[in-house]
Amino acid sequence: MTDVARTERVGEEFREILAEEIPKLKDPRVGFVTVVGVRVSPDLRHAWVAYSSMGDEKAKAGTRAALRSARSHLRTVIGRQVRLRYLPELEFEEDMTYERGRRIDELIAGLPAAEEDR
Repeated sequence: MTDVARTERVGEEFREILAEEIPKLKDPRVGFVTVVGVRVSPDLRHAWVAYSSMGDEKAKAGTRAALRSARSHLRTVIGRQVRLRYLPELEFEEDMTYERGRRIDELIAGLPAAEEDR
């Protein structure tokens, strides 16, 4: 198995575990979170978790802080379910794809209509 295939497989396994575990966190700052994907370094020591969350900027900031503070708990959960030599350090990154797409839609909608007959 190639290293790329292994890191993708491990990343997908982490994504499934985190997607199941994050909603169980007892921190009230955690809003509605969707784990979009997990990218794992080739040595499996670092994992970058891409997530999206709902709410205004204050709610999103609370979710960011809650995920940061739950990092060690989530590592422990991963360690119980996945057999690896090292538990990866988790970094959470908010996925802005939805917001960017919405902004592009707003910009397109704001363009003047193209004239049919030129």
